[in-house]
Amino acid sequence: MDFCKQFNDRTKDIILETPTPVAISIKPDRTFTFAVKSPPTSWLLKRAAGVAKGAAQPGKEVAGTVSLKHIYAISQMKAKDPVMSHIGLDKICKSVIATAKSAGIRVVH
Repeated sequence: MDFCKQFNDRTKDIILETPTPVAISIKPDRTFTFAVKSPPTSWLLKRAAGVAKGAAQPGKEVAGTVSLKHIYAISQMKAKDPVMSHIGLDKICKSVIATAKSAGIRVVH
């Protein structure tokens, strides 16, 4: 029950239906720690582009478009994850752009 209370408290601001990855560590003495991460990059891109799924043939067809403003906002959200703390925002932006390209989402200026 303690986990449920803590989990609900940490995720109360997350919009319903948002996929939320969680890393849980359980110790032998039955104590635990968990980290709530940001939604997957592909989900954020599809939501920003307003599409349900990416292109069937990325590179040949376009499923949707996002602006650099969307890329920057997604990158700022991803930069808050503990695993991204040592990576610069410019490299995170490049990673988000690469994910968009592999999903068939065009980035416009």
